[in-house]
Amino acid sequence: MVSFSLFKFFSEICILKNTEQILVILRKNSVKETKYIFVTGGVTSSLGKGIIAASLGKLLQARGFRVTNQKLDPYINVDPGTLNPYEHGECYVTVDGHEADLDLGHYERFTNVETHRANNITTGRIYQNVINKERRGDYLGKTVQIIPHITDEIKKNIKQLGSKGEYDFVITEIGGTVGDIESLPYIESVRQLKWEMGKNCLIIHLTYVPYLAAAKELKTKPTQHSVKALQEQGVQADILVLRTEHNISMDIRKKVALFCNVEQIAVMQSIDVPTIYRVPLNMQQEKLDEVVLTKMGFDLTKTPAADMDKWIEFVKKLENAKDEVRIGIVGKYVQLPDAYKSIIESLLHASAYNNKKLKLELILSDKLTEETLEKKLGNLNGIIVAPGFGQRGMEGKFAALKFARERNLPCLGVCMGMQTMCIEFARNVVGYSDANSTEIDPTTTHNIVDIMDEQKNILNLGGSMRLGAYKCKLKKGTKAYEIYGKEQISERHRHRFEFNNAYKEEFEKAGMICSGMNEESNLVEIIELKSHKWYVGVQFHPEYSSTVVKPHPLFISFMKAAIMK
Repeated sequence: MVSFSLFKFFSEICILKNTEQILVILRKNSVKETKYIFVTGGVTSSLGKGIIAASLGKLLQARGFRVTNQKLDPYINVDPGTLNPYEHGECYVTVDGHEADLDLGHYERFTNVETHRANNITTGRIYQNVINKERRGDYLGKTVQIIPHITDEIKKNIKQLGSKGEYDFVITEIGGTVGDIESLPYIESVRQLKWEMGKNCLIIHLTYVPYLAAAKELKTKPTQHSVKALQEQGVQADILVLRTEHNISMDIRKKVALFCNVEQIAVMQSIDVPTIYRVPLNMQQEKLDEVVLTKMGFDLTKTPAADMDKWIEFVKKLENAKDEVRIGIVGKYVQLPDAYKSIIESLLHASAYNNKKLKLELILSDKLTEETLEKKLGNLNGIIVAPGFGQRGMEGKFAALKFARERNLPCLGVCMGMQTMCIEFARNVVGYSDANSTEIDPTTTHNIVDIMDEQKNILNLGGSMRLGAYKCKLKKGTKAYEIYGKEQISERHRHRFEFNNAYKEEFEKAGMICSGMNEESNLVEIIELKSHKWYVGVQFHPEYSSTVVKPHPLFISFMKAAIMK
């Protein structure tokens, strides 16, 4: 007699026509327990643990597995929301309104799987949770210690994503470098999980193999010391990924395997590449996914090969495009490009899909004046006015927007970029010379951007920003509606101030349309100029939603306008 669950399984397979859907169902019914993979780093920071973790996620996903990525950050901040972008790059926002590490952007761009609050844990949050429990008396008067209380809280957060049976693999990247005092509790937690889970837990260690020009050879000693430091903390790496600028020979791999107690097949290289999007293909050549699956008890003869055709097609477009499109990002943090990481990657997606090579100009808004506009912006095909908080660099953004508006230069304003569009329009078109945001000038007589009364009530309840995904209704017949091709959309936010609806009617008469509105709060989400080639401002952050397989329509449309003569 056929069980109900088996009948249901075959019924699901029969009604599916899409190969990817069938693979997901197959994996769903064959993986009984969630597998946990940890990516640690040694020798130096910024080796690309996040890219390796995202690449592995993509490869496993391409085999039909359900995958999610997680980041554990050793810093004491509860989240990166209060960190200066110069310190930590951009603050990424999840759909459920969590301010997260920028690596979550890589995870989403590679796997097209939305991340949530549980995908990013910091030491600050771990300690905050434990201290709150201690204050409530949850520990029944016991002495609260690193082991077991902190490590138990870390393990609980790691396992949270896999506890509901939604994923076959949870890939967790541990920030920092092995040997740092900050990351010790995380490494200890991994040691315990490896002991508890056996083959359901695997450790990948990423290290650096430097090339000494004077000796003309690669040096493995830093890797040996890094692995030794990991072993001293009770953790043996299952796989070593060696970051390098030069190809690593089989002899060197044998040496590393011998000294680091790792199988030779599990020693692989990650060589420098022109684009991060080639890394999954390189790691596929290194057989990273095959080694992972084999070590975790899978039979490769019964596991579908990774279908990377769409990814390969995208990389070919990205690498083979010849004709340049010159785009400028006007912002106050351009000295550190990671401050605008998601915007830059979204532009790369859009340029590749438009068969163009992106030539990016990062323009510091502090130094932008009427006198330097022609030199800085005159040869661009389009500009993006970037988000940011505070007064610094605002006048430079106003000057850039006036230039783009008067020259019919395609322009996209993101978050504060939209707000500055509105202020510049009020000053130079509507005629309010002192127009401003109350964030910048609380005494302005024309508060084009302000905290609305209904938002002030929320602030009094303890909320400080609109964070996460909010719905937006698009006005038919507008450029926004044409771009999205539908009336209802949802986009992620991160801001406090809003366009002041008291000026809406006046703006629309002067030619600036409010083409997207949040119906629940009656807040303006999108503005655009009727008479302009492409001049659109959005209160939200479209860059958070652009992925390799699903580039964001706003960036695609903006790029098309920039290319058009």
